[in-house]
Amino acid sequence: MDRIATVSGTTNLLDILDRVLDKGLVIAGDIRVSLANVELLTIRIRLLVCSVDKAEQIGLNWWKFDPNLTAPSPAQKALPGRVNPIEVREPARGPGKRAGQPGRKRG
Repeated sequence: MDRIATVSGTTNLLDILDRVLDKGLVIAGDIRVSLANVELLTIRIRLLVCSVDKAEQIGLNWWKFDPNLTAPSPAQKALPGRVNPIEVREPARGPGKRAGQPGRKRG
């Protein structure tokens, strides 16, 4: 049987977080709601907390291939086409100047 390493003395939050992210933490559980022996609802919870490096090491890298996280949205693709005409109409203004206000001459 393997022995679990224990820490004596005080452990701060940073040490705990470092250990959890390095080794990983799995929380699993089921919630069942029943009424008169009739199961109405079952919720299965599986939670893995670890660093990105550890997740990639164990084969979890879904965020690299999720199109919602990696590919630009249609609104983001259309943004340059919408901004360029505005920049042509409204040239860049210096700090403190508002649209429609001519610059003041300083003497």
